[in-house]
Amino acid sequence: MVLSRLSELNSYKTEVKSEVEDLLTRLERAQRDIGYFGSVRDSNTCIEVDEDLVKQQLLEEAEERRKLKLMLNASCDHMLAGVKSLKIVKKTGDKRGSWMKDPGKKHTKIYLLNGPVNNVIFEFANIMTFMESNHTLKARRVILPFPWEGTGHIIYHGFLFYHRHGSLNEIIKFNIQKRNIADHMLLPGAGRIPAYQLSPFTKIDLAIDEQGLWAIHAEPEIGGNLVITKINHKTMSVEHTWDTTCSSKDAEAAFMACNTLYVVYNSPSGGTSRIQCVYDVLGAVNTYEIPSLHFPMRQGSHATIHYDPKEKQLLAWGDGSQIIYKLQSKQKA
Repeated sequence: MVLSRLSELNSYKTEVKSEVEDLLTRLERAQRDIGYFGSVRDSNTCIEVDEDLVKQQLLEEAEERRKLKLMLNASCDHMLAGVKSLKIVKKTGDKRGSWMKDPGKKHTKIYLLNGPVNNVIFEFANIMTFMESNHTLKARRVILPFPWEGTGHIIYHGFLFYHRHGSLNEIIKFNIQKRNIADHMLLPGAGRIPAYQLSPFTKIDLAIDEQGLWAIHAEPEIGGNLVITKINHKTMSVEHTWDTTCSSKDAEAAFMACNTLYVVYNSPSGGTSRIQCVYDVLGAVNTYEIPSLHFPMRQGSHATIHYDPKEKQLLAWGDGSQIIYKLQSKQKA
């Protein structure tokens, strides 16, 4: 009698369990349906909100471009069309270094900064003095309080701007005439990886064009692509920053000219340098609309390439040689 009763209870338990599982299945399906219709309704709402956000973003971007054009002087409307000739001015110093003029001054002085780490500037009265065989004897020596790092320094309006050796991203503004530090700043995000894969000694590359002072560096968060920063050389403050589409991989140098970044690439063993990526901060030049521009008549590599906005030419340091490249330009579209 007891065994029979237990058997009936087990059978009833099995039926109840089956019904409960069936109920749970239907409930779960109903919840999925409710969730689906809710998500459809919500997604439609999101689409409407996103359209408003896009419109607002487009308006803000247009206003940002207008402000940038005012800041950067939109009358700068030429772009590089070719590198037409070169002149090797001298061969002196280390394989890596930098030489330059001061485009912010009327004088004809030449400055030589030898090596990727050093603290001595050689100042020459003019290019003829620099070209003499015993040139260093006639040079004025300026000793820096802290050495530089890399070859990305620049001289502008009587000041040397350079990345301080041993610091992550400190840029020093040094008064050459008074021989003292006038100011300094930290460049956000810079200094963690080389600006150019083929020039690993340079983490921050400073540049001058018609609009003033710029900084170029690479950031790991954007795949090692280059970042451009416009710096106010008077206040040593950041005015604006752009993440570019130009890669630091196989790059050896870069320069700014008329609001536009030109990145120079090469092979690791050294070969023909070529400009393969261009980034105009105002969007007036598209990289894909221009051909690859090759540097003429020379095999090797560059440690530094600087644009001289006054003479409209490039001053480069290639394997210990100081080189001038003449440029061809054309109107931006």
